[in-house]
Amino acid sequence: MNQTLPKPIADYVEANARLDVEGMLQPFAADAIVLDNGARHRGHAELRTLLEQAVVGAKAIFTPDTVRHENGRVVVEGPGHGDFRGSPIRFTYRFTLKNDVITSLEITA
Repeated sequence: MNQTLPKPIADYVEANARLDVEGMLQPFAADAIVLDNGARHRGHAELRTLLEQAVVGAKAIFTPDTVRHENGRVVVEGPGHGDFRGSPIRFTYRFTLKNDVITSLEITA
């Protein structure tokens, strides 16, 4: 990847590579919103459930290969692989950051 990820996003990606739920949660604001697969998840409790089931449960690891800034968000793209149908799939993650934390994330394939 030719651009450096902002620290909260880099921390999330590094924790995801280890399938570390606590590490993946840490860069998110307490009231962060994640939109994934048509569902809305808000706050650490809901995000923990999502991460445990959809990420760790499927051994889903996202490997970013591009990053850009678009409409106030950091857009990161790359393949995700794991124990899920269609793996690997190319994903787009749209992060909103505020005060060095992730306040929202929209994931699309």
